[in-house]
Amino acid sequence: MKFSIQHAKDKPFSHDGLREYFDYRDLGIYESTDKKVVAHVIKASKGSNAHGDWHCHEVEFQFVFVLKGWAIFEYEGHGTHKLEAGTCVHQAPGIRHREIEHSDDFETLELILPGDFKTIQLP
Repeated sequence: MKFSIQHAKDKPFSHDGLREYFDYRDLGIYESTDKKVVAHVIKASKGSNAHGDWHCHEVEFQFVFVLKGWAIFEYEGHGTHKLEAGTCVHQAPGIRHREIEHSDDFETLELILPGDFKTIQLP
């Protein structure tokens, strides 16, 4: 592992992440941890919204912290939750979930181990 620092002005958001309705800003942790951890800020992409598709992630750890706005998520066995600025979620490995809706200003910080994880679409 190696030292990493990244300033917001040096790494803009891009539209090349997992979901087409979000923009992603990679925080440089993936490379500095030899792909053990991925850290990114995710924000709503203007003019788009969630599909509500059920999915899960093959992960060891997933941490979500809402920075701005809100989103409604449903977690199997735990119901529907409105995540608002300041909400912290530890998404248990493999938990089936879906995003139902989000505000136009939704923004969240997410940390995931391992950095190379799989997402599985579910019926």
